[in-house]
Amino acid sequence: MVEDMATDGPRRAKNPEVAGVLLAAGGGRRLGGRPKALLTHRGRPLIEHAVRSLRNGGCGPLHVVLGAAAEEVRARADLTGCSVSVNPGWEEGMGSSLRLGLAALTATDADAALVLLVDQPGIGAEAVARVRLAYGSRMSLAAASYGGERGHPVLFGADRWPGIAAAAVGDQGARAYLREHRDAITLVECSDVAEAYDIDTSQDLKHLE
Repeated sequence: MVEDMATDGPRRAKNPEVAGVLLAAGGGRRLGGRPKALLTHRGRPLIEHAVRSLRNGGCGPLHVVLGAAAEEVRARADLTGCSVSVNPGWEEGMGSSLRLGLAALTATDADAALVLLVDQPGIGAEAVARVRLAYGSRMSLAAASYGGERGHPVLFGADRWPGIAAAAVGDQGARAYLREHRDAITLVECSDVAEAYDIDTSQDLKHLE
C-alpha cells in the first residue's frame, strides 16, 4: 500500500503527535493570592486533575507552565511524566505563559499543541480527546465549544505557533489570534461531556470537590 504524504509531508506517515500544554502559572489574585494550581480538588492539588485530563485524553508529551509558588507546586503536586517550565514573568498575564509553553515544544516532534487551563476542573479527558481528534494538519486550529460558544481546550497546529506567540500579550493569551482567524477554527461541541466554568473567585470554589 502506498501512503499518501502529499498533504503534510513525511509526518503524516505516523499518527500525529499532539502535545498537551497546561497553563498553571496564575497567582489567584481574586482568591486572596492562593495559587490556583494548589487549590484542593478531590483531595489533591488541582493541577494534578488537569494533567490527568490531558494524559487520559491522549496528549503527549505533556508540558506544564508554572509561575506563582512554583517551588511549592513542584513539592506538593505529582507532575510525573511532565516537563516543566517556570515563567518568571507570570504576573504579566497568560500570554507570557502561552509563549513559554509553545517555545518549549519547538524542539520536539509535536505536530500540534492542545492547551488547557488549570482553573477549569469541569473540563476532563473526554473534551480533551474530542478536540485532539480535530487535528487535520500542522495548520489545524480547533477549540471546544459549549452551546456554540468557543472555549477550552484549544488545539494549535505547529505551523501556527509563531503567529500565536507573536500575538500572545498581556492576559489575552491566544484570544486576539483566534479572533483574527475565526473562520479557520473547527469548533468541537463538548457541552455534553464538560463544563467550562473558571475558578476565579471565592464564590467559584463551590465547584471544587
